[in-house]
Amino acid sequence: MSNEDSKTLMDEILMSGKRKIHSISNSEIEKADEFCEPYKDFLNKSRTEREAVVEAVAQAKENGFEEYDPDRTYSAGDKIYIVNRNKAVGLAVIGRKGTRDGVLLSIAHIDSPRIDLKPSPLYEKDGMALFKTHYYGGIKKYQWTTIPLALHGRVCKTDGTYVDISVGDDENDPCFCITDILPHLGQEQAKKTLGSAFTGEDLNCLVGSRPYSDEDGEQVKLNTMKLLYDKYGFTENDFLSAELTLVPAFKARDIGFDRSMIGSYGHDDRVCAYPALMAIIDAGIPDKTCITYLTDKEETGSDGNTGMQSDFLRYFIYDLAKSEGEEGYRVLSKSKCLSADVNAAVDPTYESCFEPKNCSYINEGVVISKYTGARGKSGTSDASAEYMGEVRSMLESNNIIWQVGELGKVDLGGGGTIAKYVANMNVDVVDLGVPVLSMHAPFEIVSKVDVYMAYLAFLHFFMD
Repeated sequence: MSNEDSKTLMDEILMSGKRKIHSISNSEIEKADEFCEPYKDFLNKSRTEREAVVEAVAQAKENGFEEYDPDRTYSAGDKIYIVNRNKAVGLAVIGRKGTRDGVLLSIAHIDSPRIDLKPSPLYEKDGMALFKTHYYGGIKKYQWTTIPLALHGRVCKTDGTYVDISVGDDENDPCFCITDILPHLGQEQAKKTLGSAFTGEDLNCLVGSRPYSDEDGEQVKLNTMKLLYDKYGFTENDFLSAELTLVPAFKARDIGFDRSMIGSYGHDDRVCAYPALMAIIDAGIPDKTCITYLTDKEETGSDGNTGMQSDFLRYFIYDLAKSEGEEGYRVLSKSKCLSADVNAAVDPTYESCFEPKNCSYINEGVVISKYTGARGKSGTSDASAEYMGEVRSMLESNNIIWQVGELGKVDLGGGGTIAKYVANMNVDVVDLGVPVLSMHAPFEIVSKVDVYMAYLAFLHFFMD
């Protein structure tokens, strides 16, 4: 066989080793950069799942979506949204065939790892006022010390009123901080493993240091509480019915001399939620009814009535089906889903954690994760070969660059997504999302090209 025949055969039957970003035109890269400007704004406004719902609803209304009315009958092209307890939101566009042949779902989560306040958080010690906290989701605790933090959330009072709090993001706001010991006195700390050097009970957040008066008692705590009372009108007892959280107090920024990446808190999983949101807004009048659902509680197991294990989405689909004279369970059984979630991008500093032939890289497009779970695929739905073939065909026919990836080496770790809860509804589902560097850190990094490819993937999934 000649060298020419060998090269031809390699091109025909072997995977190309060429980096996929080389196949993207300059005009497409410009579109990616343009798409990511409002995404950065979305990140800055959506620091918590509540705020992400508010922003998603605002975008929906601006683009002609109306709040869902279960007593109405909808027609092809109608655009509706539905909110679940201010922490999850669904947007639907009614298709020409309605729900008869199933619905198309893109589902992302809008919660991210963070530091929550305990129910009774405020205390004084050594002349300082601090908050006791309880971290939410999987974090490396040391990453959350000595960085500026902002306070977000809602305080509900016994009279039924509530107040929303957002302080620390604006450069003119005060911010807050979890302190650490100086290296000169940190010899004992340095002897501990990285995982044990900081405990959950060590993550106490500094919020004040000036006393209210020179009287005895907790005067710094009193002064801090009075400032909160004067501005927001709540007392210490009202912390008991509050949801307050600390998030990094820095905004989304371009990364690199070439501005090819975005660094921000909350890419996991708002980097998939935003493209899925934009895709449903831009879907036009699809053939099948399409739904983007942005859910809560993924980082803690998807439990609770706003998580993916809730029946809220199932009931919504059942109601849509019933209004068209269809059986909800039959509609679900014919439905298909892209579980829009991130995967870990290869970090050149930590390459040993990855198996290079089966991992994802930034600038190589959206990553399909056929299965997640840990070690022996525990806790995963494992998409079928048939559905993988369908998704591959959709991506390739629309010139969307994509890759396949696992979450690190087999015995090293692993992780889970909401795909398994969608699969439990008898829906074909696979994970498709954006590769992320420094996942679960206070400042994660993604490629603008990959974000744009995710948008194109969700859009063509709805439209094809």
